[in-house]
Amino acid sequence: MQSTKQSVDSLFINSSQQGIDAFQTAIYTSIDSLIDEWKKEKGPYSGILPGKLAASVETLFQFQPSGESIESVFRDVREQLLPHLVDVSHPKCLAHLHCPPLIPALAAEVMVSSFNQSMDSFDQSGIASLVEEHILQWLCRKFSYGDGADGTFTSGGTQSNYMGLLLARDSFCEKTWNWNVQKKGLPREAHRMRILCSKNAHFTVKKSASQLGLGEDAVVLVEADQHHRMDLTDLKQKLADLKKDELLPFAIVATCGTTDFGSIDPVRELYDIVKPYGLWIHADAAYGGALVLSDTYRSKLQGIELADSITIDFHKQFYQPISCGAFLLKDKQHFGLIDYHADYLNPKEDEIEGLVHLVNKSVQTTRRFDALKLLLSLRLIGEEGFGQIIDHTIRFAKEVADLIAKNEDLEVINPEPEINAVVFRFVDDQHANEINKAIHRTLFQSGKAVVAKTVVDGSTCLKFTLLNPRTTITHIEEILSDIVDIGITHIQSGRVLR
Repeated sequence: MQSTKQSVDSLFINSSQQGIDAFQTAIYTSIDSLIDEWKKEKGPYSGILPGKLAASVETLFQFQPSGESIESVFRDVREQLLPHLVDVSHPKCLAHLHCPPLIPALAAEVMVSSFNQSMDSFDQSGIASLVEEHILQWLCRKFSYGDGADGTFTSGGTQSNYMGLLLARDSFCEKTWNWNVQKKGLPREAHRMRILCSKNAHFTVKKSASQLGLGEDAVVLVEADQHHRMDLTDLKQKLADLKKDELLPFAIVATCGTTDFGSIDPVRELYDIVKPYGLWIHADAAYGGALVLSDTYRSKLQGIELADSITIDFHKQFYQPISCGAFLLKDKQHFGLIDYHADYLNPKEDEIEGLVHLVNKSVQTTRRFDALKLLLSLRLIGEEGFGQIIDHTIRFAKEVADLIAKNEDLEVINPEPEINAVVFRFVDDQHANEINKAIHRTLFQSGKAVVAKTVVDGSTCLKFTLLNPRTTITHIEEILSDIVDIGITHIQSGRVLR
């Protein structure tokens, strides 16, 4: 029995220094072997598609009844898993809003997982709850919110957008009909409620509407202008139409950084238009929110302080490991709309004693101590450091757009990038859509580069999302050369994907 207990004990951290030292040694040994794999010269992906990965997966799932040595396990991980992961830190991985994580944040990630704090109640997190609260107050100040503001950490933009529209819905029902949705469900008139957003807004606006019992049809799409921002003339028309049809607009989503173009809706002008209607303004700044740290480009977010709530993603331009996001609320009293109390978790009397239970303002219960990742990154890099990284990638995007524009085989869709996304396409009079699809697929299968594919006004396009500050113009030149070669080869050979 004693040997069995010792064996089990070795799998967990104990409170003694000896146990912590042993844990650190095992972790460092394992990480060193993994880093050796990443140091190999390679592209951002192996190019292997799902059908040919089955053997590797089977090898990884060969469990032994009594377990295995760490050397054996990590050998399989090194040989069967790591080569087939997408390397988001590779300078030629440019597809999505999927950032290379900062080293300070990775160090914090180990601490977060090791200490395994749960952020729902103070007796599961201790000082971690206070750290999160201070980070949130720092964020509120950065976005020029007043003393009455507050926020919560979330898993990302999807959850934050959901929370913004959830509180907007419940607040509207309370003000309009004195109706408590939390207790009574949706009122009979809910089928008349409407949400407005640009046609380029994130799909989670419609997804949230469906989950909130309003349905996707409750979302009214406003046209976009030539810069892919919300068209304010069409917004005025849509509001007039809703009033004429006796429908009830209650919220509008201003996108501060669209997924494809990084376009930022004019929040200040939008506010002036919707203010007479009493609409809740939710700013989806999952992509563009990091501009608040840039002295050069912060003005692009002008008016965001007028929004009732804000979405921010730290696993985009704040360079944090997934997942890490936040939801900010201009008037923290609105968190009361989703407040619940459980005797075993966050009893009301604890608030009188000054205990901080963060579950009171979240749609989640168990949550990770993700605030530590951002704290360590800010301590080691500083706000100016973040600003410099962001400024560099925006300037670089313009340089990349200019380079593409000089290539007669390519066309830039957004020659003046708003943030750091550049959309373009290979030009062909007859089969442009099919050839651009072929380019995207061939690049991925070759493992040379990972770029994005999207559709703009019915045309298939390619996209560089230039989050990685280590990507150079030489990397871009190499990728563009491959893109043109693939496109020309398909034209010459008559091979076009259907």
